[in-house]
Amino acid sequence: MTTAAVAYVRVSTEEQAAEGVSLDAQIAAVRAYATLRGLDLVDVVVDAGVSAGKPLADRPGGAVVVDLVRRRKVRAVVAVKLDRVFRNAGDCLVVTEGWDKAGVALHLVDMGGQAIDTSSAMGRFFLTVMAGAAEMERNLISERTASALAHKRATGRKSNANATIGLRVAADDETMVVDADEARAIELVRSLRASGHPVREIVEALDRAGIPPRGARWHATTVNRMLARAAA
Repeated sequence: MTTAAVAYVRVSTEEQAAEGVSLDAQIAAVRAYATLRGLDLVDVVVDAGVSAGKPLADRPGGAVVVDLVRRRKVRAVVAVKLDRVFRNAGDCLVVTEGWDKAGVALHLVDMGGQAIDTSSAMGRFFLTVMAGAAEMERNLISERTASALAHKRATGRKSNANATIGLRVAADDETMVVDADEARAIELVRSLRASGHPVREIVEALDRAGIPPRGARWHATTVNRMLARAAA
């Protein structure tokens, strides 16, 4: 007898075109996992452009998942990673405790390279450990970022992260100069948009062109800011 399950996938606006968290990649992963584990997916619920800062029940798609669990229409919830579903470790443990009591298991396809299934005591233990580790990592990143910015402010140094796209802080930490790579990116964005290309395709074109992004990767929000600046 198969187990009725609902899959949940989510991306925030900045992650729409990011490799590894795109909706298509997540949907393929949860479907493959469900087939492997013999789960009967009654639905694949999608939250597109929704921040992880919102509780699951307050998201349009998340509310559907919560309702299916409440009405006992499913016995399992499947997601790719912990941060697709929950805001933080506390939120995760509170929600999954209620699901455990209702006989609903959480399946995470990729948690540090391995799957987690809370239908077993070992699975629940690993979820607790991994949720705490993920929370600690987020906090450490936040602390390091805050410390670096505080040091820049204390020493009077400007940050390129806050500079207008197309400009950067020169070696003297005061003068703003044209950033050749970003200037080239702006021209490419304008040209593609004028040709009718959607933002997602423009992001992919920037990656293919090998133009270095300001952060870890090019995002749709960055392209939208560049387009807004061009229209101003």
